[in-house]
Amino acid sequence: MSPEWSNASSDLLVAIDRDSDEPLRSQLERQVREAIRTGRLRVGERLPPSRELAGALGLSRGLVQDAYAQLLAEGYLVARVGSGTRVAAGACPPPSPPPPPSRPAGRSPLLADFRWGVPDLGAFPLSDWLWAVREAARGMPVAELDYGDPRGSAVLREVVAGYARRIRAAAADPEHTVICSGYAQGLSLALGALARTGVRRVAYEDPGSPASVRAAAAAAGLEAVPVPVDEQGVDVTALAATGARAVVVTPAHQWPTGVVLGPERRLALIAWAAAVDGVVVEDDYDAEFRYDREPVGALQGLAADRVVSISTVSKSLAPALRIGWVLCPPALTQALVSVKHVSDRGSPVLDQLALARLMESGRFDRHLRRMRAAYAARRAALLAALAEHAPDVTVTGLAAGFHAVAHLPETADEQALVTAARARSVGLYGMSTCRTSQATAPPRLVLGFGNVGERAVTAGIAAIGDLLTGRDPARSGGPRPGNRCAAPRPGPR
Repeated sequence: MSPEWSNASSDLLVAIDRDSDEPLRSQLERQVREAIRTGRLRVGERLPPSRELAGALGLSRGLVQDAYAQLLAEGYLVARVGSGTRVAAGACPPPSPPPPPSRPAGRSPLLADFRWGVPDLGAFPLSDWLWAVREAARGMPVAELDYGDPRGSAVLREVVAGYARRIRAAAADPEHTVICSGYAQGLSLALGALARTGVRRVAYEDPGSPASVRAAAAAAGLEAVPVPVDEQGVDVTALAATGARAVVVTPAHQWPTGVVLGPERRLALIAWAAAVDGVVVEDDYDAEFRYDREPVGALQGLAADRVVSISTVSKSLAPALRIGWVLCPPALTQALVSVKHVSDRGSPVLDQLALARLMESGRFDRHLRRMRAAYAARRAALLAALAEHAPDVTVTGLAAGFHAVAHLPETADEQALVTAARARSVGLYGMSTCRTSQATAPPRLVLGFGNVGERAVTAGIAAIGDLLTGRDPARSGGPRPGNRCAAPRPGPR
């Protein structure tokens, strides 16, 4: 559809060469014709009034009027009273039609997509967020629109520090809190700051997020090495053997196994950091949503001088908000702030003030309570469906968050199962992508249920129950009811 501009004048880029043998009027006519023919000026677009164009080009108004008159006669322009001079219909080539949207051949909507790491996007509290944005904008001082503290808004830093102390038992200080654009930036800032202090090697949990950590480490000039995870969390003895002076961990709900870092391991990890003059980078993952046990405090609360703790609202609200915060050890704050300043000079202020308003008002806590109940119901639906359709499959990692780990029979082919499930319109994802080696054994599935409704959870598991157990439905009479799903255990077998 052709644009319809207002009566306000628009600029037109025309270059007049006064040393050329070509008359000035001819130059103007030629360049306007070329602009129309090449599509730089589209049908319906308004040209500047002759008086304004003449002033901008240093030409007489009569010359510009004569040029417009010639182009009107040739059919390039049309003049309408009250609408100015515009590009005439048919004067320029029609715009190329947009390419048809690409869609994978034969791809149909999934019955259930157990993709991990995604919260219930439909439950985002949009009305509360819009209220918070309006409230923040209404009370925002004009000075907030300037380049500010790269650490972020003082208001939000005060709010999230108080939240971290109240909910996560963290030793949070607003002066040593930095607002970031989600976990990815928080990790990059932390590793960049560590590199400035002389750290050269960082360890990460295996299984874990090898691609993310290695990419951030490479950008910071660090070497990344894996450390195994067992039933008590990261293996500190193995960590000590790596020679690393930093490690990235998910102690509250280890990704992806779901184990909680045990008390002895927590103390051992802090002792390791002190012994090597190192730092623990804590991804406070899934801390808001716990079901089977009392909440576990942040590791940062045990050693604020040795732990960088990163939290975000990506799981509690939505990933698209791109808001998080980093609790820094005092000795590392300045280096991390310097990296942040070079990176982007600071995160968007209005969104920061809106989040602060949302949290101060109690609406954020209310949303968390609502989502905690919703995820608990989906968790229960997943366990019930597995108990009925795949009773031999052990499930772990369900103490918190919105994903579970399904332990498949040792003879199962993880990738083949994922492919077969997709053919039945069910999205499954193997743990192999979370392993540094990409090994598919032992076969495991990471079942995300954050963005899957209860009915979809039930229907999806029913559709693939025989695949999960390795049974042939043609010989066994289809999925059969069985014993309840094995109780969640603290770690993989």
